[in-house]
Amino acid sequence: MPLAQLISTEHLQQRLGQENLLILDCRFALEDPAYGRRSYLDGHIPGAHFLDLEQDLSAPVVKGVTGRHPLPDPSALVERLRNCGLRADSQVVLYDDGPGAFAARAWWLLLWLGKREGLYLLDGGLKAWREAGQELTMAPPNNATGDFSAHPDNSLLLTADHLAQRLGNPDLTLIDARALPRFRGEVEPLDPIAGHIPGAQCAAFTDNLGSDGRFLPAETLRERFDDLRGERPVENLVAYCGSGVTACHNLFAMSLAGYPLAPLYAGSWSEWISDPARPIATGD
Repeated sequence: MPLAQLISTEHLQQRLGQENLLILDCRFALEDPAYGRRSYLDGHIPGAHFLDLEQDLSAPVVKGVTGRHPLPDPSALVERLRNCGLRADSQVVLYDDGPGAFAARAWWLLLWLGKREGLYLLDGGLKAWREAGQELTMAPPNNATGDFSAHPDNSLLLTADHLAQRLGNPDLTLIDARALPRFRGEVEPLDPIAGHIPGAQCAAFTDNLGSDGRFLPAETLRERFDDLRGERPVENLVAYCGSGVTACHNLFAMSLAGYPLAPLYAGSWSEWISDPARPIATGD
């Protein structure tokens, strides 16, 4: 079974109420951190629990040391997920407003903790659910306590020091999930320094989606990442972004395309620039 799986609105609707189904609402807005919880309380998919990017899916920021969304403490995240009812056999459906970046962050974190089966992203997210005329509710989900045991796999991670040692290696494929203007350093709305890590290629995560907001077919995604990689070994691919969130969207898309799960530089650009000794690049 592939690590990345999609579920349609129709199939999710048919599975609502199943005993081992766990739905996680991951909505968030960088410009309005309270947006996700507020939106969840205004209406969510029946049975869904809410996970907040900054409160649940990230650790506190350490100024000058970490990026904007450090990885959460595994034990704290596992406790939060157990309180949502996560078990080893849970079928987990993740969604956000539609692009899937915040849902993909939760997907990657679950993989990191050792949950490797029964993980789905709602294709098209809540936007697709609404467009299909499906039900929303303001009712809280049923209380449940799960027994999931975590085994964090740090082989899925790459530190800044390890990445710095690999810069200049002709076999390295380093892909940046941010939009092209940010990659080039033409604009930077979130971080104090613009640009990208030297040697990186721009692979905007939004290009994994069609005009309808759903993921492109697997073969199309395969062509996309094959073109970026060229003749370089697939084992030497590394993903990053601004803060370790949208890079997970590329990792999900690559997995859909049949790629093995590449490591994530979780600190990403916002951590990279915290050390002025680290090199930066601008332009293409």
